[in-house]
Amino acid sequence: MSIYIQNMLTTSATTEIVDFIASNDPHRVLEFKASSDTKKRVFDLIGRSKTSRLNEQEQEELDHYFLLEHL
Repeated sequence: MSIYIQNMLTTSATTEIVDFIASNDPHRVLEFKASSDTKKRVFDLIGRSKTSRLNEQEQEELDHYFLLEHL
């Protein structure tokens, strides 16, 4: 996957979460689920990180997802 597409996916996930939290609706925040594309990408990165070494951009992307998980 190209760096451009990886950055778009990371930005998309960040935008999803920030927009969602900014809506300030506590019920929606509690029910939030990431998109299937975001879940697929995160699971792919986690799986590959366990079996091989991610390149620098992929590791940064995965770290970013882990950061978002704590928001």
